[in-house]
This record gives sequence, structure tokens and C-alpha cells, in this order.
Amino acid sequence: MTDFISLPFYDLFHEKGHVPEIQEKLPPLLTDVRRSILEIGAGTGLITTSLADWTPAEIFALEPSTGMRAVLLSRLCARPELFDRVTVLPCDALSVALDEPVEAMVMINVMYALEPDYRKRLWPVLADRLEPGGLLVFTWRDGGAPSERPLKELASRQVGRHTYTVFSEILESDGPEGEACKARYLYQITQDGRLISEEEIVGHSYRPVWETLEGELVGAGFVQTEAPEGLLAWRLA
Repeated sequence: MTDFISLPFYDLFHEKGHVPEIQEKLPPLLTDVRRSILEIGAGTGLITTSLADWTPAEIFALEPSTGMRAVLLSRLCARPELFDRVTVLPCDALSVALDEPVEAMVMINVMYALEPDYRKRLWPVLADRLEPGGLLVFTWRDGGAPSERPLKELASRQVGRHTYTVFSEILESDGPEGEACKARYLYQITQDGRLISEEEIVGHSYRPVWETLEGELVGAGFVQTEAPEGLLAWRLA
């Protein structure tokens, strides 16, 4: 149900949100990738189709959400030339099965949704699905959990006569030394100031500090390599 509440807002805000930065910073890291990419948390495919444009690689787009996959497949329908290069996987990342290890893995805006125990179990699984020397890239920013704060507007977009607005507040936080916070998101549709619909999501997100993240990845056999700010890149040793 959570997915379906936020889904109508997803592309409206992400396409002009994190996507332009990723489109600038990610392609140089994938210059040598030619054979295969596993995209973990493909969402609605905003990055999936870009990966296909940047590289000649076969792409495995993993997305467990039924709603997100529906939009992703609709996006692919507008790009039928990609049908023989993109496989949409409806599974969880811990249970992903591939015929052979991939050359690269990409995880955009996924890290914050991973509970600590899940995340620790994920790295060895990814290492097993990645070829030796293969690349793992994901978005991440240091600093631990954000501080508690009141409700504020994140973004607003006009579509026809309706205004789509997202608000958020941090209800609880472990602070900069911890990684968990509890947040509330409010999704509103209005017309001329009149409320058409309003729904909310309350959930947890996680932002591990650098020492924690580094220890987990090194322990799983990864070695850090250079990446632009906002991205981390690792090679499987």
C-alpha cells in the first residue's frame, strides 16, 4: 500500500530531483562496462533507460515493488528497442539469481531504505553475484541520521489544474552518531488551494556513518575506488 500512495508522485519529483545529478556523475564510472549491469531498486526505470543509453550492456533491473515494476515496464514499452537488453527481475536483492556474475552493479537512492541487518547480509550476496574486479556503485552521504525537524514542504509540481506537493518531517532520530530515523511523508493534491486528496506514509530510513559502511564492505571483499561526491564506488577484490 505504501508504494501506491507515493507512486503517482514518484517521477514528478525524482525526474527533476536526483536524476540530473546521477546522469552527470554516473556515466564516467561505467565507461568500461560492456557486458552486464545489475540495477538494484530500479524503481520506475528513470535510471534503467539511461543505463541502456550510456552502455551497450545487458541490464537486469531488479524491483520488488509491483507498482514500480508496472511503471518501469510501461517506460520500456516506449523504448521497444530495449526489449532484448533489459530484463526486469521481480525479486528481493537477497534472493536474486543470475545465470552468470555481472560486470557492474548500480544502486541509486536505495541505501537509505535498507535496515542494518539486511544491509550486512546484502553485501556478501552482491559479492557472490559480481565478477572479480567488478564494480559496485551507489549513492550515499555521510553524517548519520538527520536531526528531528517539523513538517516542511519538500517539492511541488503543477500538472494541469492540480498541484502535487510532498511534505516531510523527522519524528525520531538516532542523531549524527547513529543511523536510523523515523519520518512522516505527506502527499497532497490541491486545486486553487482546495484539498483534493491527502495521504501519508510513516516509516524508517537509515544512513550509516562511514566507519560502519566501510567495515561492512571491506569485510565482504570490496575495495574502494574513486567516485564523484554523492556516489561511492567499490571493486570486488
